[in-house]
Amino acid sequence: MIDPVDDLASVREATERLLGAAAALDNAAAAGPSRLPGWSRGHVLAHLARNADALVNVLEGRPMYPSADAREADIERDAPRPLAAQLDDVRASGERFQAAAAADADWSRTVELRNGVKDAAARVPFRRLIEVELHHVDLGIGYELEDLPAGFTERETGFLAERFDGHRDVPATTVVAGGGRTWTTGGGAAGGPVTVRGTAADLLGWLAGRRDGAALEVTGGPLPVLPPL
Repeated sequence: MIDPVDDLASVREATERLLGAAAALDNAAAAGPSRLPGWSRGHVLAHLARNADALVNVLEGRPMYPSADAREADIERDAPRPLAAQLDDVRASGERFQAAAAADADWSRTVELRNGVKDAAARVPFRRLIEVELHHVDLGIGYELEDLPAGFTERETGFLAERFDGHRDVPATTVVAGGGRTWTTGGGAAGGPVTVRGTAADLLGWLAGRRDGAALEVTGGPLPVLPPL
């Protein structure tokens, strides 16, 4: 069951956790490389701020971004800023998102995100939580996939399994976490059925494109190559 109010509280907690950790950096570290190819930590922080504003647009019925080029340009513009400016922006944009979400009168309606993707308004807070939690890991400052809240990891694994369900490039795949929780995904490509087993963190890392899957146990075929998110 989706609970947007509870998710908003989780977003606030995750944002404070990220800001607290990032505050220990300095300007040189903020300009240093993140774990995302081609992006500095400044790029990650700038993206987080602009994503919050983009989700305000979604909740208020405007296009998420004016264009793909504008999205990239805004990130490139903001990435070189001093750390203090970055953190202030992440905090302020996060508060704007919280205010817009708190004002939402109809969580049951459908909203449009990037590239024509549509979803229930009630799932927008969880989408923001995904951004904050995974990009905290991407900063490479000591917060790992293993540190993510267990409930978030399970939900995000299910969210990504749903995203790839029926994908034409992914064979039928069963994902099995260490505790026995299972998900099915893929099914649009030849091959399989494939079973992928591993720890919750390693499975999420593979599904989210943060790990190569080398630590996973695979039977029924090779580890499926997932499309980029």
